[in-house]
Amino acid sequence: MGVTKYVRSAWKNPKQSMEPRHRTGRMAEWRHQPVFQRIDKPTRIDAARRVGYRAKQGVVICRTRVRRGGLRKGVVNMKRKPSKAGVTKITMAKSIQRIAEERVSRRYPNLRVLNSYWVGEDGKNKFFEVILLDPNHPVVKADSQWSWITENHQKGRAMRGMTSAGKRGRGLYNKGKGAEKLRPSLNANKNRGK
Repeated sequence: MGVTKYVRSAWKNPKQSMEPRHRTGRMAEWRHQPVFQRIDKPTRIDAARRVGYRAKQGVVICRTRVRRGGLRKGVVNMKRKPSKAGVTKITMAKSIQRIAEERVSRRYPNLRVLNSYWVGEDGKNKFFEVILLDPNHPVVKADSQWSWITENHQKGRAMRGMTSAGKRGRGLYNKGKGAEKLRPSLNANKNRGK
């Protein structure tokens, strides 16, 4: 049995498999680091490999934190029925993971987002690690599995929902009955798909 299998089983339920002191200490350390923290190696090698990571030149991993919870809306102080105020029961159109990918993409405009994965959460924040590729690096250009990301139409992948988290949010992993309004896009079907 390979080491990746043990790592994957440990991360399935981190609260039980990891020592609480170690887990909470790690979160405390991450909270005091900058929002965008470039790291040398992935924290979860199983998740990183699953979404396309390989230890090669031209690959950058950035850990970022995003606030937890639903969409927070400001309360309007003018007269209206409380039920019509539009404060509660407002659902975000994007997942927090997609927001994390977009922020990292804006932070590193010369790199392209490949994918991302969850690494932890505390009471206020969620932490994600985002895998980025340098489209101008000769190793990435020569790699048969990565050379597609160097093409011009792959610019702004995270902003256009072309990562795994983006496709999930757009409903593109559904097909068949009930998915008629998802393709070619939500906008083409007047947002009737979600």
